Amino acid sequence: MPRLLIIDDEPNVRYSLEKGLGSESLEVITAESGRAGIELARTARPDVAILDVRLPDMSGLDVFQQIQEFDPRLPVIMITAFARSETAIVAMRQGAFEYLLKPVDLPQLRDVVLRAIDLARLRNVPAVFEQSPDVDSGPQVDRIVGTSPAMQDVFKTIGRVAAQNVPVLILGESGTGKELVARAIYQHSHRSERPFLAINCAALPETLLESELFGHERGAFTGADRQRIGKFEQCHGGTLFLDEIGDMTPATQARVLRVLQDGRFERVGGNETVSTDVRIIAATNRDLDIMIAEGRFRSDLLYRLNTFTIRLPSLRDRIGDLPALVDWSVRVAARELNRAVPAVAPDALRQMAAHSWPGNIRELQSAVRYALVHAVGDVLTADCLPPEIRDATVTLPSSHDNGSEATERLDDVADLVRRLLAGHHPEIYRRVQQEIDRVVFSEVLAHVEGNQVQASELLGISRTTLRSRIEQLGIEFDGPRLNRR
Repeated sequence: MPRLLIIDDEPNVRYSLEKGLGSESLEVITAESGRAGIELARTARPDVAILDVRLPDMSGLDVFQQIQEFDPRLPVIMITAFARSETAIVAMRQGAFEYLLKPVDLPQLRDVVLRAIDLARLRNVPAVFEQSPDVDSGPQVDRIVGTSPAMQDVFKTIGRVAAQNVPVLILGESGTGKELVARAIYQHSHRSERPFLAINCAALPETLLESELFGHERGAFTGADRQRIGKFEQCHGGTLFLDEIGDMTPATQARVLRVLQDGRFERVGGNETVSTDVRIIAATNRDLDIMIAEGRFRSDLLYRLNTFTIRLPSLRDRIGDLPALVDWSVRVAARELNRAVPAVAPDALRQMAAHSWPGNIRELQSAVRYALVHAVGDVLTADCLPPEIRDATVTLPSSHDNGSEATERLDDVADLVRRLLAGHHPEIYRRVQQEIDRVVFSEVLAHVEGNQVQASELLGISRTTLRSRIEQLGIEFDGPRLNRR
């Protein structure tokens, strides 16, 4: 269970925060002075701390600095009754997670605490490479599972690049484990004792994303009532993981490029140049070469990011790893649900092997959890699987179907393969599979006039999976016409 440490000298504040934030899934411990808080941080090893800026025996900044000496990864949330407290600003520059003003808005604080706990997990839970996973032994870890040649290449690449102080670009479909690989690089790097921060570029609009990355000055825009320190400044000396960088706007791309070039930037609405030393690990599920050709991604930023590129294979490209991944997922899900670890029936494995897994490992984990909930005995059978997987079939065209539309489609595929071979293109399987999927999804969507509910039923997949694949394949539906970006 995650543990929250509250360091505040006001009894009423400690009581209200403990009652408001404590739950069955979050343990809360408190200290009424700086020295007592430092001792608790040392002995109780909390996952996140809330620290008042002004304490009776020492300043909150001194407390923060002493905690950093023995636990530099601990996310610390500063709270203060003084809107212009320089102490809080300095703490943010030195790596504090956030600072908030008293009286603290409890829902906002709860959200910040949850984000800090998630960050603590990213920083502290090891991401290790496993060929024979056994989650019942050893410390709590997140495992990167795989014995296939493609995954062995990924492991070797991580080992080569981790210790080198260069940017890394991780490419792969959604759910292939890009965040896990980023954490593994960080944890095996020379910066592993320094901060690790992560931000999803697709989750925020442009203005908020720039503020999160670069910070802003007071009055920079409506609602900017105080100076804010951004991730690049907070993460000085550490590693910043930019997930879904393909969703970043060109203006923000230009600012990130400058940081990569000379380590300098200005806060939004400010003129002061700030210097930072940050290693960037970026990830995306988009085809950046296509985005560059369409003018949606800067080629000079790609050249800076892809000093070292790691391409993660999709699950369908390493289906030989499926048994080990299922075994690992079953064990994890059983522990989460407090269930005995069941066996997996051969028919369930065969059915899973027939599925295309557009959501990759994330979809597999969800499917296994679903199966475990619906299982009635100590064996997971095919009947326990989600409908889109339970009904998956592999249909091969008949050799007697000469002259049919299916054969014409196969001829088109063969021609595409020959053209890719002639052009010495890499990842031929992925490119061909993508073209096949684009035809299938486009035809089905056209048939149902863009109705995603009907399309998902015809395809035998969930609407979430359908939407994800539509986005990945660049399919747009406008009235009776389908457009392919």
